[in-house]
Amino acid sequence: MTTTERTTPLIEVHERLGATFTDFGGWKMPVRYASDLAEHHAVRQAAGIFDISHMAQFIITGDDRDAFLDHALPANVGILKLSRAKYTMVLAPDGGIIDDLIVTRIGPDRLMVVANASNRDAVRTALHERTAGYSVDVHESTNCLIAVQGPRAQEILEATDGLAHDDDLAMGHTLATLPYYAAMGMRFGDLPVLVSRTGYTGEDGFEISVDAERAVALWEACSRAGEAFGLVPCGLASRDTLRLEAGMPLYGHELSRTILPVQAGLGRVIPLKTKTADFVGRPAIEAGPADDAPVLVGLVSQGRRAGRPGYAVKLGDEVVGEITSGALSPTLGHPIAMAYVRPGLVEPGTELTIDIRGAGVPAVVTDMPFYRRNK
Repeated sequence: MTTTERTTPLIEVHERLGATFTDFGGWKMPVRYASDLAEHHAVRQAAGIFDISHMAQFIITGDDRDAFLDHALPANVGILKLSRAKYTMVLAPDGGIIDDLIVTRIGPDRLMVVANASNRDAVRTALHERTAGYSVDVHESTNCLIAVQGPRAQEILEATDGLAHDDDLAMGHTLATLPYYAAMGMRFGDLPVLVSRTGYTGEDGFEISVDAERAVALWEACSRAGEAFGLVPCGLASRDTLRLEAGMPLYGHELSRTILPVQAGLGRVIPLKTKTADFVGRPAIEAGPADDAPVLVGLVSQGRRAGRPGYAVKLGDEVVGEITSGALSPTLGHPIAMAYVRPGLVEPGTELTIDIRGAGVPAVVTDMPFYRRNK
């Protein structure tokens, strides 16, 4: 562990559970507890619990909060209804992606922006720089985030001792009626918590923002409740294969400062036709990328050998792209990958090869996500 690594308040829980750790965005985080495959399958079949407290939570208040976020982000924040969340981004002036994030209206007078751990400083800087001229406050929360993901997630939260419904906090929802990409307040003991029906696994699930001093108690309460439903603690390794199967991009792999959203298949996230407010990066987004800019695609192949980040994608002997994420899919049983390729090669069914240590492995362009849960 380097002197620059940070830890979450759940570090002793992870150590007690026998976690193996890795550095992730400057944080010492569990990569696995026992088996990557077992953790992955638990989330697909029952549920997993994740510590995601390394992610940043910014609370936005002030009279100009909506106008500020409509300027700072390429999203129609002003029309976001109470309790609703939206996937969006914070862009550089040249249209490159500083980070992808979720913004949620968590009260009549406040919104929350959740950003990735590796981009915490960059997002903080961008938000504060963009407050000029607006009556707004950007406050970084010290709360922890705990995710419970999988088809049994709702049952587990309903059975968690101390986690209770409160009409004054619920914003009109119950766990059973809470829509995807929406949030509600609950109580854990005598403290309020925010429960969002969001996640990074492709399954149903929840992310809970809880006071740091109660994070261990909440983790343990969820874990006790989950024993009857097959809940297991999960690390970053399974989270990565889960999100890859679900076709969800990872910053630093599919997203970066040199990529415009439309290249990553995320042009739909930016409502240019309905968003009238100027936002940082709008001229670059309207202009679009160069004609030869690479485009993100999904690739599937046979066998057991998966393309890994940095591996070349070829058409014949010519390099036409590069893998950004890849793995042998635990759910599907064959290799899957995301890659940026030449724009003329994006049609599903296009046959390419992945250079895996000098061997050309046939791969076919396919639509994403690779996996969809049964609703």
